[in-house]
Amino acid sequence: MKKIFIAIAVLAVCALAACSDDQQTTWDEYSDWRELNDRWLDELKAKRNPDGTPYYTEVIPRWNPGTYVLMHYFNDPAENAGNLSPLYTSVVDVRYVGHDANGAGFDSSTLVTQYGRPGVARFNVNSVIQGWGIALERMHVGDTVELIVPYGAAYGSSINSGVKPYSNLRFNIRLEDIYKYEARP
Repeated sequence: MKKIFIAIAVLAVCALAACSDDQQTTWDEYSDWRELNDRWLDELKAKRNPDGTPYYTEVIPRWNPGTYVLMHYFNDPAENAGNLSPLYTSVVDVRYVGHDANGAGFDSSTLVTQYGRPGVARFNVNSVIQGWGIALERMHVGDTVELIVPYGAAYGSSINSGVKPYSNLRFNIRLEDIYKYEARP
């Protein structure tokens, strides 16, 4: 029994060391990309409206105060305040386009046709990247936002669907509906 425990401990240490080496290699390999993304995010945080107010609102979730997203509403949020708002367990119908810090598009709902309306994608709020979850829980049906997701609330140090590691992302999202959710009379 003691030998099995020691063997498991050695394997765990080796696995952690291997992951650490991979992360260091990725960190070093993408240093220029990280710096570009850091500058881009700093520029967006500093962006102002003509009246001097911040263009983006920094949204920090209570359940993870170490992360945030930046949101800019294209509509007046007060107009949709009475509409339904998704929960963490909701399924939502959205239209969206995603870009990286260079402006290159990497994902879009434009060609989706399976949910009855062309261009509408359906997701579980609890299955999307953390940054989307943070934003969607604050939106109401009918809201359209520009969402900036720092890489820690996106794909982190992983390559995912052609998105480079350490990519801060920009999405334009419209919350069309909350699937199978009806307000009680």
